[in-house]
Amino acid sequence: MGRPPLWRRVSFIPSITYFKPAGLPLTGLEEVCLSVEEAEAIRLKDLEGLGQEECAQRMNVSRTTFARVLSSARQKMADALLNGKAIRIEGGNFQMALQRFRCNRGHEWDVPFEVMINTPPQFCPTCNTPGILPLQPPGLGWGRGGRRRRHRGGRNW
Repeated sequence: MGRPPLWRRVSFIPSITYFKPAGLPLTGLEEVCLSVEEAEAIRLKDLEGLGQEECAQRMNVSRTTFARVLSSARQKMADALLNGKAIRIEGGNFQMALQRFRCNRGHEWDVPFEVMINTPPQFCPTCNTPGILPLQPPGLGWGRGGRRRRHRGGRNW
């Protein structure tokens, strides 16, 4: 049994998460699912123009892991563009670079990714109440996001 994947740090969630070829109806249209961390890899490398080492550091992964995530994202995008498939951005194994929290008394604060991995907050830093909740970006779950996809052989992963 392999070890569980590390959380990948993501700084940006796209507001538009579905793209389809123009002129084709949604019914019967195949789609490719791009994970949030794959979209982040494309953003950092191809849109921001950063080097792979800096991209890997920003996502809190090794350079080889970053290269693998980037390669997977580019392969999926090429498949969608050249074969007329829709692209859906969702799910993955990521955590936001800053996670916002709110206590029951209404205080809000941000916790950096590095702190979240090692010691998630247990109490409000202002009033010391234990009743705290993470504020999530719209449409995203806490931790691993996204829906499960059916793969060849009828197995769910």
